[in-house]
Amino acid sequence: MKSEWYPKLAKAPFLIAGPCVIENQELLMTVAAELVRLRDTFQVEMIFKASFDKANRTSVKSFRGPGLEEGLKMLAKVKSEFGLPLLTDIHEAHQAAPVAEVVDILQIPAFLCRQTDLLVAAGETGRIVNIKKAQFLSGEDMLFPAEKVLSTGNQQILLTERGNIYGYNNLVVDFRNIPDMKAHGFPVVMDCTHSVQRPGAAGGKTGGNREFVPAMAYAAKAFGADGYFMEVHPDPEKGLSDGPNMLYLKDLEGVMQQLFSLA
Repeated sequence: MKSEWYPKLAKAPFLIAGPCVIENQELLMTVAAELVRLRDTFQVEMIFKASFDKANRTSVKSFRGPGLEEGLKMLAKVKSEFGLPLLTDIHEAHQAAPVAEVVDILQIPAFLCRQTDLLVAAGETGRIVNIKKAQFLSGEDMLFPAEKVLSTGNQQILLTERGNIYGYNNLVVDFRNIPDMKAHGFPVVMDCTHSVQRPGAAGGKTGGNREFVPAMAYAAKAFGADGYFMEVHPDPEKGLSDGPNMLYLKDLEGVMQQLFSLA
């Protein structure tokens, strides 16, 4: 199931964007419509992202999403209406095959990027696999998760930087990880929203500083990032997951204007 999208991502700047979690169909369609408009405005590849299940929420009481079956139906509607390639997370190996029937890019969450069975299952689908760098790994270390996908014969891999743990409830970004991961031979993505998280720092929820999102993107460009990951929402303050880190949807155009016009 070789992807038509990977050659495009390997040679052009691209943006992965969408709400953190699937809240409802209306939200997905609102965000997707704006992403299509921005794609056409800036002539960059655009990938729609939303999670059907946030299995790694801080609290057991936190909203997780509609689940696998319903979530895939909702994502399929986005693809049918807008033609955008799709990305979503998987957390368990058995999810890989059904998700690959709908989604173009399977994302491996950062905390799970050393889970061999998960990486192999994702690779065996033939879909693109986006491996997010764990908060406890270096860019050089990401060769080994990539090799687990490569062991399946699938070479369609993206590697994503999302910061490193810095004490309790804080992350920092070492931008040297971007060229270090590029040296492995795969496109590298900068996750501009999760890298501004304050994990578990908001009383059972993850806090964050969205005001730093644009700077994360601009700095990553200077270090050679190929793609950018930004979670967006029409009203992040009311978002059901990662609200403090998500960019206001209305602000995305201004960030893209700077990001894709800078020399």
